[in-house]
Amino acid sequence: MVGFLIKRLLQAIFVVIAITLLVSFAVRLTGDPAVTMFQGGGSMTEEDLMRIRVALGTDQPFFVQYMNFLKGLVTLDLGKSFTGGTPVSRLIGDALPATLMLAFISMAVSIVLSIPLGIKAATSKGKGVDQAIRIFSLLGLSFPNFWLALMLVLLFSITLGWLPPSGMGGVESYIMPAVTMGVILTATNVRLVRTAMLDTLNAQYIMVARAKGLSESKVLYKHALRNCAIPLITYFGLQFGGLLGGIVVIERVFNWPGMGSLAFDAVGARDYPVLQAVITVLSLLIVGINLLVDIAYGLVDPRIRTE
Repeated sequence: MVGFLIKRLLQAIFVVIAITLLVSFAVRLTGDPAVTMFQGGGSMTEEDLMRIRVALGTDQPFFVQYMNFLKGLVTLDLGKSFTGGTPVSRLIGDALPATLMLAFISMAVSIVLSIPLGIKAATSKGKGVDQAIRIFSLLGLSFPNFWLALMLVLLFSITLGWLPPSGMGGVESYIMPAVTMGVILTATNVRLVRTAMLDTLNAQYIMVARAKGLSESKVLYKHALRNCAIPLITYFGLQFGGLLGGIVVIERVFNWPGMGSLAFDAVGARDYPVLQAVITVLSLLIVGINLLVDIAYGLVDPRIRTE
C-alpha cells in the first residue's frame, strides 16, 4: 500500500508542475495588462507601457515570473491583483468557500436523486418506470445548464417571486444554482447507477441473499449497491472535480461570488495574478480529488495497489 501511495503522489506532483507551467503560459495569451490599465488619456507610448509593466512585474522573463509564482504558491503569497491591489490570497479565500459549498450541495442533490432512481430503473428493467426514468435522464442530458438556469430564474424568481434571482444569501439562494447543476449531473448518474446495478443483480450472491429471505431493500442497498460501489465512487469523485472546473457559467448566471465569477472578471481585466491563482487552485483541487479517488479505489479493491 505504501508503494501504491508513493506512486500516486509522485504522479500528482508531476501533474501539478505541468499544470502550473501551462497555466502560467496560457494566462499571458489573454493580452497585455499594461494596455488595459493605461490611464494616460492620450496616445500610449512605449515608455508609458514599460513603466506599467515594470510596476506590475510583467517586464521580467517568463520563467522568472513562473518561479516567483511557484515561490508564492508554496508560501501562500500569490501577489496582488493588478486592478484593485487586493492580495490575491484574500480574493481566493473569499471566493473558494462559496464555490465549494455550491459544488458540494449540487453533488449531494445528484447522489440523493440518482441512486434510488438508478436502482428503481434497474429493478424495473423494460417496464414503464424504467422507460420514464431513462427518458428523464435523456432530457436532462439534452438541456444546456445555462438554459435550465435561466428558465428557473424566469419561473421561480420573476414569475412566482419565490426565490432570489441572484447572489449568495440565505438557504433559499442555494436552491436554484444547486438544482441546476444537480439535475444535469443526475441525468448522467442515473444511467451509471442503472448499468452498474444491472450487472450486479445478475450475480450469484444476490440470488443467495434473496434465497435467505432478506428483504428486497436490504438486498439492493446492503449487498448489490455496496458491491458495485467501486465504479460509482470513482465516477462521482471524478465528476466532482469536473464540476469545479465547469461551474463558471452557473456562477455568472446567478451572480455567485465564487471562483468562476472571479476568473471571468480577471480575464476581462487581464489580471494575471488572479486568473493564474484561480485556475491553479481549482486544478490543485481536482488533482487532489483524483488522488483521493485513487486511494479510495485502492482501499476498496486490493488488486489495484499492484498496478
